[in-house]
Amino acid sequence: MTVRYTTTSALVNELAEADAGRRLSSVIARYSNVDLVCLDKFGYLNLDRKGAKLLFQIPTDRQERKATAVATNSPFAEWDKTFGDPHLCVAIANRITFRCILIQTGTESYRFQATQEALLPAT
Repeated sequence: MTVRYTTTSALVNELAEADAGRRLSSVIARYSNVDLVCLDKFGYLNLDRKGAKLLFQIPTDRQERKATAVATNSPFAEWDKTFGDPHLCVAIANRITFRCILIQTGTESYRFQATQEALLPAT
């Protein structure tokens, strides 16, 4: 199984650079052929309209053919801020969540917890 891990911002940057260099089709094809794409930090950075439209192409091209995993701490209700356009936000959410399995791990940060445990001696 082939897997590609990237942050969402790195993917958007890669797509924007490919678009400027007239290589967008080949980059989208590369992501389309991977069995699993893992997008981390989804929804952390606000995207401009062009970036959101470029990102939209990845789940659209992959839907019902290949697996996509998305990691985010942002609830769906806040995604409209990330994508700027509510219609585009709904379209992206629909493609990512169609026939998906949602795994909610909670709001506790394991990094923060590990730091606290390292700073506070066990009693």
